[in-house]
Amino acid sequence: MNPNAPAAPSEPQGGLAYKWRVLISVVFGIFMIILDSTVVNVAFQTLRSEYKATLSDAQWVLSVYVLALGITTPLSGYLADRFGIKRVYVGGLAIFVIGSLLCGLAPTLPFLIAARALQGFGGGLAQPLGPALLYRTFPPQEQGTALGYFGIALVLAPALGPILGGILVDANVWRWIFFINIPIGLLGVFLASRWLRAEPPTRKPLLDPIGLVTAVIGFGAVLYGASNAAEKGWTDQTVLVSFAIGVIGLVIFTLNELFVAKEPLMDLRLFRGRNFLVGSLVGYVAVLALFGAEFLMPVYLQALRGRTALETGFILLGLAVAAGIATPLAGRLYDKIGPRPIVVTGFAILVINTWQLSQIQALTPIWYIVFLLALRGLAVGLTIQTTFTTILASVPRNMLPRGSSLANSTRFVIQSIGVAILATVLSSSVSTDVRAQAQTFQEQGSTSTRFGLCETPGVATDDNIPPAAADAINKLPTTAAAPAKAEIRKNIQRACDENLVAFETTYRITFFAALVAMLIGFFLPGWPLAWGGRASLQGSAPPTAGH
Repeated sequence: MNPNAPAAPSEPQGGLAYKWRVLISVVFGIFMIILDSTVVNVAFQTLRSEYKATLSDAQWVLSVYVLALGITTPLSGYLADRFGIKRVYVGGLAIFVIGSLLCGLAPTLPFLIAARALQGFGGGLAQPLGPALLYRTFPPQEQGTALGYFGIALVLAPALGPILGGILVDANVWRWIFFINIPIGLLGVFLASRWLRAEPPTRKPLLDPIGLVTAVIGFGAVLYGASNAAEKGWTDQTVLVSFAIGVIGLVIFTLNELFVAKEPLMDLRLFRGRNFLVGSLVGYVAVLALFGAEFLMPVYLQALRGRTALETGFILLGLAVAAGIATPLAGRLYDKIGPRPIVVTGFAILVINTWQLSQIQALTPIWYIVFLLALRGLAVGLTIQTTFTTILASVPRNMLPRGSSLANSTRFVIQSIGVAILATVLSSSVSTDVRAQAQTFQEQGSTSTRFGLCETPGVATDDNIPPAAADAINKLPTTAAAPAKAEIRKNIQRACDENLVAFETTYRITFFAALVAMLIGFFLPGWPLAWGGRASLQGSAPPTAGH
């Protein structure tokens, strides 16, 4: 019997086919995990106020989740092989739900941070196994379609997070940003427990203790360094030490996986496969070109244009809707023509779109920004899941959990470092005094009403100064008020102009990243050359250790 052949379980007469039950189960579970990665960001300032925490202390609420997610993801493949993919997937969802409950009940900041770590641990176990479950269930000719529908959750969840978080925070029920996960998660656990078929492991892989320890140290230290680099700078001692430890850990990890471990925790030999390697390279560059730029737009809308977090969420929704439409269509096209034309077309759109975004100005109409974001959503829908589908398509069936774990964990690290680099470029492109003034202006604005450096909705340009500064000016004598106001307006305008140049510089970097990704995309299989479907990619997978 061919171990790489897809399973063909007998279907019951009537009712929903098993493959669609698997898809529904996976979408519910993964949607919850991804939603939580963005919904908490909106409530960050509220959490600081609630727990009376400093910025550095409160930052751990965000950082520890990313750390736990990144550390656990490399382990999910091994655990699935050891205990069974259904058991680990359902267990991961259950842990995430418990962590969400504890987050909502957290009486202190340390308790909340510990509960967030538990969330990340559960999410890191379950998230990589979702695509592997789909690939084990859908026949080769439908796997692109399955990953396409699954991709809707991947693009809608992070876009809905800020909207949902904004509504709950504005309603003064911030604890529900965690409680909302519970009904969704319980439904995901129920569906997965009831619908997924248990596939007992045919063998019990050996534990790779060196790989386990060095993966936790390496991935954890790099992610911690990246999460602090944007705020503290790349020369900060903590950042440098974190990266040094992380690099040493990952080097030892790589040497161990390739030359020492009998059964590697993450089988790096998968990169010997041409399509796995090319798909991974495209994906690595794509996360910089796509998600790096997605980090920039909320900053532009809120800091420069004075939009609230909730308004920003609705503006960004166009990107998610367009991506949600394009992703399943790309999946269907993948099954017919292969990844090359889809990926190249998507990145060609992205190249043009990123150049357009680099040209936005202080008063660019919001409707035009919504249009550009929708166009970007089309590119997201054509590229992200298509490259991931190609990666998994080249992995033997019995290696799917390991392949998905490897692809997810490495992409996660690249994305974190990429966003940190772009944040650094954005910050360093603005002079030190202007950066300090802008911070003061933003803090003054947040004391009463919103404020944007370039525009505040409903406020005339000449009157666009922070409310706290306006109150101070109103207390001055008439002869002193006008010069003081003019000086503040001059500094605000300078801050606006320098920030616009910084955004242009940063978007230019993502423009070149998109261009590189498009060029790499030409090396993927598919039209105009012969395309034999997902099964034709199996020959590109190299022999793997321990399997």
